[in-house]
Amino acid sequence: MTTLIVVGAQWGDEGKGKVVDFLASQAQVVARYAGGNNAGHTLVLGARKIVTHLVPSGCAYPGTTCVLGAGMVIDLDVFQAEVAQLQQSGMLLGEELRVSLDAHVILPYHRALDGLREDQAGGGAEKIGTTRRGIGPAYEAKAARRGVRVRDLLDRTRLRARLEHNKLHVDPELLRFGGASVDVEAILASADAWATWLAGKVCDVGALIHRAIVSGQRVLCEGAQGALLDLDHGTYPYVTSSTTLAGGACAGLGIGPTLIDEVWGITKAYTTRVGAGPFPTCDRGAAGELLRSAGDEYGATTGRPRDCGWLDLPALRHAARLNGLTGLCITKLDVLAALPEVQVCTHYADGAEPGEVELGAVTPVYESVPGWGAADLRSGIMAARRLEDLPAPARAYLDRVESAIGVPIALVSVGPDREQTILTRAAFS
Repeated sequence: MTTLIVVGAQWGDEGKGKVVDFLASQAQVVARYAGGNNAGHTLVLGARKIVTHLVPSGCAYPGTTCVLGAGMVIDLDVFQAEVAQLQQSGMLLGEELRVSLDAHVILPYHRALDGLREDQAGGGAEKIGTTRRGIGPAYEAKAARRGVRVRDLLDRTRLRARLEHNKLHVDPELLRFGGASVDVEAILASADAWATWLAGKVCDVGALIHRAIVSGQRVLCEGAQGALLDLDHGTYPYVTSSTTLAGGACAGLGIGPTLIDEVWGITKAYTTRVGAGPFPTCDRGAAGELLRSAGDEYGATTGRPRDCGWLDLPALRHAARLNGLTGLCITKLDVLAALPEVQVCTHYADGAEPGEVELGAVTPVYESVPGWGAADLRSGIMAARRLEDLPAPARAYLDRVESAIGVPIALVSVGPDREQTILTRAAFS
């Protein structure tokens, strides 16, 4: 096995950054295939805490190729600043970065539209709760065939024509909402600097990854957000603007599905969500507050507090089917040590199933399971490096989840640090 996709199996924020960082030590290529800087992946490396928004989570390993795929939308200003910060920390000092020529670019008017639309939402319009970073408008332009790709930055004549064309479409909405019109000359000036900085980093990413796979290198494909935020299969319209499922890796990177060996999905031991939209197992009482506090549940990108609640097994089964999961990664098991009793949603009332009904209309049915200690025992759980080191109730909870989902547990995270991880099966062979 040389090719592994890692995806979020909830509403994002499941701990993909830590899991990918842990697994990247065994890979030669780490490739991100969708989303933009609306994603935030947190890496805890000893005393250092690093949050990446665009750079793949394999950046901590010198010599590991870090790829930004064609399915992404890239804010070049954010990307440059992020790379500079990582380089100050001693990362990406070689030629590790590779950017797809066909990735789309987030421009100032995309950010402006995103914010203005959220501000105007109301009176019948749906407030989605976006990160206001221009991701949705950039994907919208891509689908309308008006997007600007990385390769367009390298051809000033073509770029100017495309910007002038976009200005005709975008200006009426910007001005109607009280924004400023598109400044083509300012964008062209920025594009010249972006093109210079990108020199030596751009390539045909699909060809690069194909060569790596056929030569026997280990390739780790990193998703963004989570299955329930997928544009087609998530809690629409409260979703992101891209494909978050494992199936998106092939299109987003430019490789065929026959090259994929395994798909691992990440879920917390409980459930969180940030932004608007349905969340059947949300707990707005004391337990939810305790989970938020113990789990430090605040968005890595926005800083917004996450809504917290119990593990939703029907939604997780749905995500497992959508992604074709072959392994399950469970994060933040240690957080539940603070609770004397744990609830888990086993099914929805009246036999409702995700995909058949809107999640906002379901009624979760819970099962209580014993807690596995107390807050003062959390450090002991965080020290576990084998399943056998965990308290019996915690092991029973993992067995309960594995049995309910029908996917073997491949990894358990018992703390934020890279080393606070239990690996139960090989990621690569």
